[in-house]
Amino acid sequence: MTNIASRGATMGVDWEQRIDFGKLRGDRLARAQAELAKSDLGALLLFDPNNIRYVTSTHIGEWARDKNARFALLPRTGLPVLWDFGSAATHHQMYAPWLPPENFRGGVSPMRGAMPDHTGVPDKLAANILGELAERGLDKEPVGIDMTDMVALAALNRAGLATTDGSQVMLAARTIKTDEEVALLDHAAAMVDATYERIYELLRPGVTESKVVADAQRLLFELGSEQVEAINAVSGDRCIPHPHVFSDRLLRPGDQAFFDIIHSFMGYRTCYYRTFSVGGANQAQVDAYKQCREWLDDAIELVRPGVTTDQIAAVWPTAQELGFPSEEACFGLQFGHGLGVGLYESPMISRLHSLDHPEEIVPGMVFALETYCPASDGVSAARIEEEVLVTEDGNRILTRFPAEELLVAGRQYVRGADIVDGRVQVSA
Repeated sequence: MTNIASRGATMGVDWEQRIDFGKLRGDRLARAQAELAKSDLGALLLFDPNNIRYVTSTHIGEWARDKNARFALLPRTGLPVLWDFGSAATHHQMYAPWLPPENFRGGVSPMRGAMPDHTGVPDKLAANILGELAERGLDKEPVGIDMTDMVALAALNRAGLATTDGSQVMLAARTIKTDEEVALLDHAAAMVDATYERIYELLRPGVTESKVVADAQRLLFELGSEQVEAINAVSGDRCIPHPHVFSDRLLRPGDQAFFDIIHSFMGYRTCYYRTFSVGGANQAQVDAYKQCREWLDDAIELVRPGVTTDQIAAVWPTAQELGFPSEEACFGLQFGHGLGVGLYESPMISRLHSLDHPEEIVPGMVFALETYCPASDGVSAARIEEEVLVTEDGNRILTRFPAEELLVAGRQYVRGADIVDGRVQVSA
């Protein structure tokens, strides 16, 4: 195990060992090729930005996330080849010495079909891949693809390549986190700890959900976030059913409000819910929060090596108990998912699939567990989530903003009865 000092610091120093990014790069590539060697695939063709970053340790910002503009070939042996967007390849040749300069190339994909067959781009992509595979004697072997558009897939098949699913190889590689990955996930969570402190200070009647989202995004970027993928902000009568999106709604006294912060630091994600009440809390809100916390704590208590995911899912309420007709209809309300360079990694945990298809929990997994409980007032609801690292003898919680009890924000009122002889009297 690597001793990583000053977790939460981002600056490299000469006087202590912090995150070793060289080790991070090497370990990730080794894990990916070890899983590839276990498969019957000759190579992986990667379009998913998360997988490209995992094996090449490059990225060109969130601009590239939804465009399928970059692609990388990872052969069974040897180093990956990356076709990047225009001049980004030249930048990598200059500043990414962990791969040979010739392994960074300019290349063009169909860009989700925007450059179809008549442009020649799809067939050029296929020819590039076929040439690299033939040079390595892999052109007759199956090629695993993680995700792509149908235009590129058709071109690869026209070129005579046997394509199949490659996503499971990469998900298997990403399931167990290295020490450096855990440190980065820990740091990403710490940034959200700070953001929830800001949100707690901000929550008052008259503030909009969108204002909270804007301030939270600003703070995250100031703290070094690369990407704020989403901030759910849900309050008042929007809590039931959970809409999974923020609005311009004004907070009002007595509202319950919950938030989910999904962002990325050095490629590593968070998924982290907290719930508050604004100005005061009624009994229904307190009871819902207590039940939501109990369901979450029951699940966390089970997280240790050797436990299977069906045991965790079994402690959560059924869809019918939550007022839904099926597990599909309430999917994600009682939920667990692996966390790393992707928001959804292995293992995934739900009553929908885990009871019949359990997976064993092993040390080095990191996943988020999230629960939801509607309140009996028919309006409010509680939503809580913790990120959990599986250790050799149990687990460690990465998310630290207080969530054991429902917190009330935005209350600084003084009653006239509390003023005696011109001074505010504070009750013990």
